[in-house]
Amino acid sequence: MTDVNENPSAGRGGDADRLAAVLHRARSARTLLDAGREATGLGLDEAYAVQDRLTALRLGEGRRRIGWKLGYTSAVMREQMGVSAPNFGPLLDDMALRDGAEAVGHLHPRVEPEIGIVLARDLSGAGLGLGDVAAAVAEVRACLEVVDSIWVDYRFTAAQNTADGSSAAGVVIGPALDVAPLHCDRIAVQLTEDGAELATATSAAAGGHPLHGVAWLAGELAARGGGLRAGELIITGGLTAAVPLRAGHALAGRFAGGTTVTVRRPPGEVDAGCPARQ
Repeated sequence: MTDVNENPSAGRGGDADRLAAVLHRARSARTLLDAGREATGLGLDEAYAVQDRLTALRLGEGRRRIGWKLGYTSAVMREQMGVSAPNFGPLLDDMALRDGAEAVGHLHPRVEPEIGIVLARDLSGAGLGLGDVAAAVAEVRACLEVVDSIWVDYRFTAAQNTADGSSAAGVVIGPALDVAPLHCDRIAVQLTEDGAELATATSAAAGGHPLHGVAWLAGELAARGGGLRAGELIITGGLTAAVPLRAGHALAGRFAGGTTVTVRRPPGEVDAGCPARQ
C-alpha cells in the first residue's frame, strides 16, 4: 500500500494531490485503505483540500456535480462512527439512482434514510435562518444514501472521512413529499430490510431540522468562496444508523404518508478487501 504519511500535514499543495490520487486509485481498483496507516496526521482543512482535488479528478473523467451530502448531522450517526461534528461532500451524477435500482460495484455499501432538499434558487452566506432556507426550497424528497467508505471496516478519523467525500457513493432519489419545507422536521421514517423493520426515526434527527444542515452548508461553502445553486440536491444526513446493504437483499425507507424508497444489491456481489502489508 502507498503510504502518505511522510509529512504529517499531508493535505497541502502536492501532498493533497498525492493523497487524492491514492484515494482515487484505491476506489478504482476496489482496494480498501487502512486508516491506521494512511494519512494519519491529516487535519480537517487539509482534508477538504484533498476532497476538492479528488472531486476534480472525478469531474475530469466526465462526471458532473448535482449537489451535496451532509454527514453526521444526527446523534445516532455520530455515535455509530465516533465523529463529533458534521461534514459534507459532493454528489455526482453517476451516484444518482432511481427508486428500486440495484447498487452495483460498491466496496462495502451501507444505507441511511435521509431527507433530500432540492433548491429553487441559489443560496449562499453565513447565518441563514430556517425561513431563509425554506424560501429557497423547490422540493422535499424522500431519499436513501448509499455510503461506501474507502477505509477498511469504516474506521477513520473525521478528516480521513472528509477527504473521501464523506463516503458519498450513491443516492436513491425518491418522490417529492407532500410537506411544507418549514415542517420537514416532522416526518416519521422506518428503515427495513426485505420488509423487516430495522430502525425508526423522525426527520428532526438531522440536527433538529433538515434545513439547519442546509444553512450550515451554505455558510461553509461561502467561507470557501462558493455557494449552493438552484436545482442542486442536498441530502441532509442519515436519520438512523447506517445498515450494510447485503448481496441479494433490499433496504427500504418508509416515509410518513406512504412513500417508500428502495435500493437492492445484486446476489453474489462480494465486499472489497484491504491488501496485506508489504
